[in-house]
Amino acid sequence: MASGSCDSVNMDPDMELLCDEELERDAEGFKEQGNAFYIKKDYAEAFNYYSKAIDMCPKNASYYGNRAATLMMLYRYREALEDSQQAVRLDNDFMKGHLREGKCHLSLGNAMASSRCFQRVLELEPDNSPAQQELKNAESILEYEKMAEIGFEKRDFRMVVFCMDRALESAAACHRFKILKAECLTLLGRYPEAQSVASDILRMDPTNADALYVRGLCLYYEDCIDKAVQFFVQALRMAPDHDKARLACREEGNKAFKEGNFEAAYELYSAALTIDPNNIKTNAKLCCNRATVGSKLKKLEQAVEDCTRAIKLDETYIKAYLRRAQCYMDTEQYEEAVRDYEKVYQTEKTKEHKHLLKHAQLELKKSKRTDFYKVLGVNRNATEDEIKKAYRKRALLHHPDRHSGATPELQKEEEKKFKEVGEAFSVLSDPKKKSRYDSGQDLEEEGMNMGDFDANNIFKSFFGGPAGFNFEASGPGNFFFQFG
Repeated sequence: MASGSCDSVNMDPDMELLCDEELERDAEGFKEQGNAFYIKKDYAEAFNYYSKAIDMCPKNASYYGNRAATLMMLYRYREALEDSQQAVRLDNDFMKGHLREGKCHLSLGNAMASSRCFQRVLELEPDNSPAQQELKNAESILEYEKMAEIGFEKRDFRMVVFCMDRALESAAACHRFKILKAECLTLLGRYPEAQSVASDILRMDPTNADALYVRGLCLYYEDCIDKAVQFFVQALRMAPDHDKARLACREEGNKAFKEGNFEAAYELYSAALTIDPNNIKTNAKLCCNRATVGSKLKKLEQAVEDCTRAIKLDETYIKAYLRRAQCYMDTEQYEEAVRDYEKVYQTEKTKEHKHLLKHAQLELKKSKRTDFYKVLGVNRNATEDEIKKAYRKRALLHHPDRHSGATPELQKEEEKKFKEVGEAFSVLSDPKKKSRYDSGQDLEEEGMNMGDFDANNIFKSFFGGPAGFNFEASGPGNFFFQFG
């Protein structure tokens, strides 16, 4: 009877050997075709045929070595490095594999690794002249790296550029050397050259955070702040731990602030705040810094909001309380200012904090009484003549006789304003009373009882008595003034 399943068929060993031989012949055929294309410098086709050979025989070291050589000609050094490493894993005595691995390391700027590879080649072939020369090149690169490091520390950026140019002669594919060169070109003010280097890297690797940072740095120094910030932020998206890009947003913000470029500082701090929402301490400082800049730009409401955000992030952040309190003082929100200064003084009982609290309390007290300067419509630095002119204008505007034909409600309101004008003038025209008023002291302590104040006496005294001034009607609601 036939069963429902088939038994597995064991292949004859001779058949297996035949299949392996056929695969090897096919693989060799692909390799030969690859060699032909390589000689013609058609490296893309050579790569395809070497890949087919590898697919047929994945354990043949020479196929990986050939493909590595092709990838090097295509400037795809990282892929070439992988193939050459695979070649020497399959055959540790494969001299060409070690040599190509060393050249890839060298081109990518890893001089130490390349030296080990070339030394292995010389172990296999002591007289190998290419390995001897490449070993010298690797040693030179190591020396140039040391010189560049010293030059950068000393801010000798021209020396760094010189060293990187020499190193790049052997390490043409090293992005690290190119970035260092571009950064130093930027610091030397050679922005087009720096931009060119960074742009070349970004064409090959659009996610290279270092190149993005250099582009941003160039734009910043060329005063293209908006675009610079975009590159810094993009760099941090590609590499969240990119210290230079992170510092650029914050430190360049600090620099712009110190230079008085408040708009730029505000944008830089704003950009820095978008980087890492989880970095609580840093973001609290950035919010407070932006609040400081905002207050300089008269963005006081936004400054208060930034301080509040900083405090939510860090309730112990004294600077944020102090900055918010000052913003409250600037916007005459004295009760809120007193509350913040009280919080600060409870936390740090210093003389300075005590002084700030007392000043806020005094301003709060002053804000709750009549503002005589506002009543007369003058500023706090008004001269004696300006105060007199203001009183003359306001007293005539609100004198009860002028409104004798008005409704009882309006008469009452104008009489109240007339009295306030007289009170304001009696205080601000007297140097001693004005000084006490400006300092927030109680006027009653000076023996002046405002409740018994008679505005008419001030008016008569100012205009020279009853004979000196008359209101006369020239029609309903119209008056003209007659002076003696």
